[in-house]
Amino acid sequence: MRVCYLDAFSGVSGDMLVGALVDAGANAEELLAGLLSLDTGAAYRLEPVKRKGIAATKFHVDGTDSKSHRHLPQIVKMIEGAELPAPVQSNALAVFEKLAEAEAAVHGVPKEKVHFHEVGAIDSIADIVGACLGFHLLGVERIGCSAINVGSGTVTADHGVMPVPTPATALLLKGIPVYSAGPATELCTPTGAAVVATLASEFGRMPAMTVEATGHGSGTKEFPEMANVLRILIGEDGQIPEAIRVRVVEANLDDTSPQVVGHAMERLFAEGALDVTMQAVFMKKNRPGVKLTVLCRPEDWTRLSRVIFTETTTFGVRAYEADRLVQQRHWEEVETRFGTVRVKVAGGGTFSPEYEDCRQVAVHAGVPLKVVLAEASAIFLAGRE
Repeated sequence: MRVCYLDAFSGVSGDMLVGALVDAGANAEELLAGLLSLDTGAAYRLEPVKRKGIAATKFHVDGTDSKSHRHLPQIVKMIEGAELPAPVQSNALAVFEKLAEAEAAVHGVPKEKVHFHEVGAIDSIADIVGACLGFHLLGVERIGCSAINVGSGTVTADHGVMPVPTPATALLLKGIPVYSAGPATELCTPTGAAVVATLASEFGRMPAMTVEATGHGSGTKEFPEMANVLRILIGEDGQIPEAIRVRVVEANLDDTSPQVVGHAMERLFAEGALDVTMQAVFMKKNRPGVKLTVLCRPEDWTRLSRVIFTETTTFGVRAYEADRLVQQRHWEEVETRFGTVRVKVAGGGTFSPEYEDCRQVAVHAGVPLKVVLAEASAIFLAGRE
């Protein structure tokens, strides 16, 4: 799977996204041709620049009135009438739909009546469509993003002076890790937040991947303390379904019944825990108890902690990060006398018949589980001779 990781240490905006994608190898001629098909009357250009010694690409939209106002139906019609691949149109419309919902919530009006102001201007339409087209041209199938530096201070918009992040941007970033560092200015714009909130599927550390290309998209301003660029990394994922960097979440329980703890384990697995274990321990005053340990992806730990609080009697959890080394594996099938069983296979001769397959086959055939496990293992090994 082709992965794109956004390193938003200096925030993210639509023009930075477009510049970074072209800098990473997206075909500039195809991207500009797609934008021209929007028939806005604007001109588009890409400029090589340097920010604090880093070579980057700056995306410009020329010859437009950046203060023109548009409604969502007008923008939809413009995008649907352009010569763009269907996935690009779909993604761009989804971004604007999310943006309209945020603006409507902030201003207390139906989304159909939202005036998009600066966000509806041609340059912002080009930024959003250009970003969606850039991802498509690079064959990106999954997008991840770091925690986003949103900046600080205030910004002047059509509605007057607003805090950073602006109300619409803050709403779009709900559930996404953010922080504030560097210059007192807006680093994450509504367009950048809308693209990331709509298209990115994971946030936090860089995923396991083989990097094939990098790109830097420049913002307009220059800062004395840091490079005002968005960095992206393009490559293939690590072919490992589990996280490499994980969170370990633990809680000690001395007043919870075994039934409740068992149910909590089932809930945690259902909510995405990578592993859940229970260990008998002796706690203060020599009370016998259970140490509940949950292994999860870093972005899931707060949500899974809420499950622990809901389903057990603990007043707190402790959490820490850990590295996890996982072998690549694949599935193979073997035909036993009792039915088909999948076998998980890794390197170095490691294999394991799938428990649930063996259990179901054993129940259906009316034979002991250990018989099915043994036969599946024997058939698998015989096929390796």
